[in-house]
Amino acid sequence: MEVAAKDLRACGTCGLVQRVAPIPKDCRAMCPRCKSVVARSPHNKLRGANTWTAATALAALLLYPLAILLPFLSIERLGHHHAGSILQSSMDLLVQGEIFIGATVLLCSVVFPLGKLTGLLLISTSHGWMKREHLARTWHAVELVGRWGMLDVLLAAVLVAMLKLGDLVTVEPGPGLVAFTACVGLSLLASAFFDPHALWETE
Repeated sequence: MEVAAKDLRACGTCGLVQRVAPIPKDCRAMCPRCKSVVARSPHNKLRGANTWTAATALAALLLYPLAILLPFLSIERLGHHHAGSILQSSMDLLVQGEIFIGATVLLCSVVFPLGKLTGLLLISTSHGWMKREHLARTWHAVELVGRWGMLDVLLAAVLVAMLKLGDLVTVEPGPGLVAFTACVGLSLLASAFFDPHALWETE
């Protein structure tokens, strides 16, 4: 018996390709190998790529200006106090000649998160007026950009380790760190809620 290509789905977790029959309302198809969700009913109110992805991406975008403009770390060294935001710190590093570190902070903490959140909001709200092929390319770009997100944590740890020389330097978190952490958490939730299969579902 021939199986139509539109009925085949590959599990996003284990890669198993399987036939998915029409799914009843408010139900979902589970992978027989790893028990991950393979597809949801097109009548499901969540619709995978729409409501929750758009809501969390929008919330993260609202927090984004606070995350990059509020003081991220408060540094006191030899009686001199300095509190800088992510954006200001990256610019200071570039001005001081630290091109590699400054560019890494600017890209991974400012440019890439904004691009990822904008892409998630776009593909979760533009279903119908934007071609599906373009939505799929946007999703691939979001995935590619998202892989660089953990560099933020590593870079922050390296910078603190470089600055904290015994008791000569005191480093304390600022309000920008709280906003940035919340922004990253919402970004991860938006990616987790998104179902790329929904890009190809028939209305």
